Amino acid sequence: MFDNLLIRPDSLRNETRDGEIIGFQLAVKIANYRGVYLSTHCGYFIEVDGVSYPVSAQTFEINGKPPRSFEEIKTAVWEHWDYPDEAILHVDAPGGLAPGEHTVRFQQCVIAAYGYQPTDEAWVKEPPTPGTGAGSDKTPNIVTYHLTLN
Repeated sequence: MFDNLLIRPDSLRNETRDGEIIGFQLAVKIANYRGVYLSTHCGYFIEVDGVSYPVSAQTFEINGKPPRSFEEIKTAVWEHWDYPDEAILHVDAPGGLAPGEHTVRFQQCVIAAYGYQPTDEAWVKEPPTPGTGAGSDKTPNIVTYHLTLN
């Protein structure tokens, strides 16, 4: 339902540290209209121009805090991501992306925010792999975006 609203279209940009391009970032929104506790957020399936970036290459910035790994976010059991709030997904990709249009395939992985599911206990110990459909909550499909990096 919210699949096509997950990425702000004008938000794709390279990230620079000490004059060197270290990766890229996107402004993202939560797909769940109630928001979620961060500990239920497992990361993203993200593929840009056919190149996949695993959760281990992703960090997440929300609520005025510096970017954190999804391993760290797993412990944020009392921190909430509200529906209207925008977050920044940082992706480690030395050299970043070339200027111009990019095809981005994307899926958010969030464990069900309410109601007990038989998989919940297993997923707390070992979160599902984004892009498999497991833990996709309100984003059951991988969505394709065409974004321009200026």
